[in-house]
Amino acid sequence: MIIEPSAKSKMLGLFTVKIEPSIIDDVKIIWPDKFGDHRGFFSETFSSEKFKRSGLDLTFCQDNHSLSEKARTLRGLHFQINPYAQDKLLRVTRGAIYDVAVDIRVGSPTFGKWVGYEISAKLWNQIFIPVGFAHGFCTLEDNTEVMYKVTAPYSPESERGIAWNDDELAIEWPIGSNAPILSEKDTYYPQLRNLPTFFKYEF
Repeated sequence: MIIEPSAKSKMLGLFTVKIEPSIIDDVKIIWPDKFGDHRGFFSETFSSEKFKRSGLDLTFCQDNHSLSEKARTLRGLHFQINPYAQDKLLRVTRGAIYDVAVDIRVGSPTFGKWVGYEISAKLWNQIFIPVGFAHGFCTLEDNTEVMYKVTAPYSPESERGIAWNDDELAIEWPIGSNAPILSEKDTYYPQLRNLPTFFKYEF
């Protein structure tokens, strides 16, 4: 929904962002303001100062942008290990996805648990996935575009993943009885129970 700001907020540029915990507290859902008029809209999609005030003191080093031409395209579940482990801040600029984060921090009270949320251009929301989580998404619409910031550069040697269809995770991907559209590498990742300890939970 596009909300008309008051004349005062237009003049002062008072943009806000709502950051709330998901079912797994370390994964956050972000709701930036989106102000519109007869010309279109304006939205402040990231502010390091406002994120820091909310407890997310992050330094992003790279922006990524992906296009998935077909609905049911599934990318994941991916992560990078140290020293190139990544925090991610993801949003959708066109279309919609079902976004999933899996806690793979050994010793965590939510180890092996997952959360899933719709992230879309219509909702204008974002999701923050911290280090220690495997991440993936499935497109809900054709021609979906996803943009995400990361706190470490891409490192092929550090790239890892777990199986998107791990039967113990039992992720409820929104594909029904249909097969997802996958990359070849996403068909070979191991199940979580066969994964070495890459991350340990720190209270």
